[in-house]
Amino acid sequence: MEGKELLGNIQLIHTTPMGAERIRRNLQIEGDAVEYCRDKILSPEAIISREGKNWYVALKNCVITVNASSYTIITAHKSPL
Repeated sequence: MEGKELLGNIQLIHTTPMGAERIRRNLQIEGDAVEYCRDKILSPEAIISREGKNWYVALKNCVITVNASSYTIITAHKSPL
């Protein structure tokens, strides 16, 4: 199952203060951006794939990009679907 490594290290997922602000703005959310993303990543509907150095988590309403070596959330944006 692709994504097992990401799910197994869910507690390591983090972002920078600037990244958190970008995520909140892009997804139009308030509150803790990291917790929001962790919840989305753990969702049964999440489709997790790895391309090169990044994990991509696709859901019906958003796509989250996580660096595969540092587990830093790089960005998240609304899905075009």
